[in-house]
Amino acid sequence: MTTATSFPNAPDLSADDYLVIGLATCFIKEEGEVYEVQVIEPIPSAALEAIVKGIPTSYQMACATTLGAVLAGDTLQKPEGFPESAQFSDEFGQRAIAAARTYKRREVARSHIPQGTTRQDFKYSTERKRVLNTKRVVTKEDNVKQHAYTHKVL
Repeated sequence: MTTATSFPNAPDLSADDYLVIGLATCFIKEEGEVYEVQVIEPIPSAALEAIVKGIPTSYQMACATTLGAVLAGDTLQKPEGFPESAQFSDEFGQRAIAAARTYKRREVARSHIPQGTTRQDFKYSTERKRVLNTKRVVTKEDNVKQHAYTHKVL
């Protein structure tokens, strides 16, 4: 029996495919002030395995669900247990499809959070703040200084 594909941009995935989404604490910098925001984002299998091993993370919780439970066409559906104030990450749909593919490839990662359950025993830390709207400005002072003879044949 084959499952009908419900994602035209991902013919290899179905609505029943396993996916982990997390609630992350991130920050936005505006006019010199830093504001805290809660973001719902997909967690790929490699990231989940690292988080489970105890590295500090900005994820407060992670929920194992299915791709179809979160993506209904172009509509994003907030799972139960997530705060109303939480917002979906940028490009959530594309990132969710990519994350679901990682669990198809590495099925052992599914054992960390059984489908339909939530896990909150991570090493939660906001010491290293995830600022979402930072822009890297490269200046002339960022260039590496070289000696005058670096490009000369001696």
